[in-house]
Amino acid sequence: MNAYRRWLPAIALAVLSLTWGYTWVLAKQGLAYAPPFAFAAERCVGGALALLVALKFTGRRLTLVAPFQTIGIGFTQVAGFMFFQTWALVEGGPGKTAVLIFTMPIWTLLLAWPLLGERVRGKQWLAAVSTLTGLLLIIEPWDMHASLFSKFLGLMAALCWASGTVLIKRLRAVTPVDLLTLTAWQMIIGAVPLILIALAVPEPATNWTPAYAGILLFMSVASTAMCWWLWIYILDRVPAWEASLSVLGTPVVAILSSRLTFGESFKGTEIAGILLIGGGLALLSLLGWAASRRNPALVTTKESA
Repeated sequence: MNAYRRWLPAIALAVLSLTWGYTWVLAKQGLAYAPPFAFAAERCVGGALALLVALKFTGRRLTLVAPFQTIGIGFTQVAGFMFFQTWALVEGGPGKTAVLIFTMPIWTLLLAWPLLGERVRGKQWLAAVSTLTGLLLIIEPWDMHASLFSKFLGLMAALCWASGTVLIKRLRAVTPVDLLTLTAWQMIIGAVPLILIALAVPEPATNWTPAYAGILLFMSVASTAMCWWLWIYILDRVPAWEASLSVLGTPVVAILSSRLTFGESFKGTEIAGILLIGGGLALLSLLGWAASRRNPALVTTKESA
């Protein structure tokens, strides 16, 4: 059983990367039925409702613990991230600019060192350099033709995600809070400004069809509710910088699923980037496995927390 528990964060990361990666394909399809800001608000509201159902089903109470910290998480990791991500899609399209949000691990590395005391050590640097180099090859910042403003929006989305990541780690370090309840509250709080923005920004009406309802259902339940809960679960068990690097499997899945779905050809730099990210993630997993073998009591403590 303990051996199985040691692999739970890795299993959660695999599910997260696969789901969030394919979300980029569904988002591209969903925007054909709904305008961007309405799409973001509808997805967030759907995610909040799904989490409330999950709380009811599991018998948990919707108790707001540490309200100020939870508001900060909801505004940064949900509202801010989705707002800037959506705006970046509007200004620069779903290509390179949107992928800039996956510079999040770089900002998390920079923030986690002074704010959380988390440092990359020894062989961990090999994994960090490999994954970040692979990310650069996929993004190709030297060949981006989008406007400077759209690049700025993509970076702001990444900063919001990184800030929310650090806030969650700081909250969990000092305050016991149920992870599913925290996820529900951050989604409820984050949905409020997104709804207000969708109402304030002039946009066409959503074209409610069975196809869009299916897309929205998946985006709300799996991509938003389940994946943000998995993200908090992972953050609770590994350092923030390690979780941030690990989530770089998401753009790999996004590229693979996009190319296969829309019949697009692969570029050499993309293949090299995918291999470097895969190698870095494999090294991270190997180092984590070796650490758990050396100190299995730490894993047991984390799982019982």
